[in-house]
Amino acid sequence: MAPTALGDPGRPTQRPRHFESRRLLPAAAVAVFARLDDQTRLAAHMEKPSAMMGGGRMTYAFDANRGMAVGSLIHMGGSAFGLTMAVDEVVTERTPPYRKVWRTVGTPQLVIVGGYEMGIRIANAPGGCELTVWIDYWLPRGWLGALLGRLLGGFYARWCVGRMVADAATAFSSPTGAPSAA
Repeated sequence: MAPTALGDPGRPTQRPRHFESRRLLPAAAVAVFARLDDQTRLAAHMEKPSAMMGGGRMTYAFDANRGMAVGSLIHMGGSAFGLTMAVDEVVTERTPPYRKVWRTVGTPQLVIVGGYEMGIRIANAPGGCELTVWIDYWLPRGWLGALLGRLLGGFYARWCVGRMVADAATAFSSPTGAPSAA
């Protein structure tokens, strides 16, 4: 499956919406990247039922590279608010220990956001590193999806990237900067 354009071809002028979250972590960039390069750790918040997922959750299926190489495919499937969800992603950039980017391919079966591109940036900083997790997302197709996306997309994007950064901060909160047993 080859990467496709992120924007909706029917709305070529639509600009993506952007959100990011940052935090200084008391850990080396190489350790942070190693932990977050594992998509199941990075997006662990999606695998647990939560109010943000309407009691639903997502599961992962990977190709042989497990999302840890450019071109690697990741499939997420599950439910939210009783609706079936499915999305395929491809890793488009991976420069350990500083940057990783992945994007949707095909037509995602999502309600609040449509296609998206996400990534992590890690920069060395005094005492550790600075982690940034970001998302650029488009509204879903159709009038209902566009309406829900306008109303709730930003809230969901903030929650998602915020959880990724908070989970990383928790994992590296020990005084030595080593990951805790999470």
